[in-house]
Amino acid sequence: MKTLILAGGYGTRISEESQFKPKPMVELGGMPILWHIMKLYSYHGFNEFIICAGYKQHVIKEYFADYFLHTSDITYDFTGGKNEMIVHHNASEPWKVTVVDTGLGTMTGGRVRRVKDYIDNEPFMLTYGDGVSDLDITRLLEFHRSHGRMVTMSAYNAGQRFGVLDVAEDGNIREFREKTQGDGNLINIGFMVCQPEFINYIEGDCTILEKAPLEIMAKMGQLMAYKHNGFWQCMDTVREKETLEKLWAAGQAPWKVWTD
Repeated sequence: MKTLILAGGYGTRISEESQFKPKPMVELGGMPILWHIMKLYSYHGFNEFIICAGYKQHVIKEYFADYFLHTSDITYDFTGGKNEMIVHHNASEPWKVTVVDTGLGTMTGGRVRRVKDYIDNEPFMLTYGDGVSDLDITRLLEFHRSHGRMVTMSAYNAGQRFGVLDVAEDGNIREFREKTQGDGNLINIGFMVCQPEFINYIEGDCTILEKAPLEIMAKMGQLMAYKHNGFWQCMDTVREKETLEKLWAAGQAPWKVWTD
């Protein structure tokens, strides 16, 4: 089963980094966040990826073009007029990666529609290129297959940022407390599984995935939620990047379910 990763947006909220590269190529622990996401899927046995690129898409293509060299020990032998490259050790991944330029201004739904020909009319995974998680991809797929609906979306309680007020109608504050993990609503964190016919509900480049297509699925009773209770964190801002960097540097990154 192929995994589609949305990696074409401008990433304006982390412009300190994204002015030079696409947000999925912003690094955590010396590797792009895109790599971290792919490692999670690969850990569960999913090694074929379609990267829906757009903004600065050449950076993603160049990264994978040079990936073999970056993960190998190399000797360049120019002695005696030779020009030889000897690979001593390689730790590259068992991945097949298709990078598609889905347009600079294309919306999220439009990017999925643009790679339709690469999906081969098969069920596919779909996620965003800016969030890491320890979500169990294997169980997610099992859940999707069990209910027979068209789309499964992973849902997560991200809590809320501030303290909680219980306010009466007259304005009297009856309770003030700090936020807890149970506060807040479930949100869409990506990590979806889709049947191929879902793409038929995406009209074109201007279609936002989270609007019409998924709203239609919900009204049709074809959208199911897989509730994730573990770790998830997006990387929209420099502050969030720094938080994730600290976890990685301390050897406490919950999303690192793979072994080196």
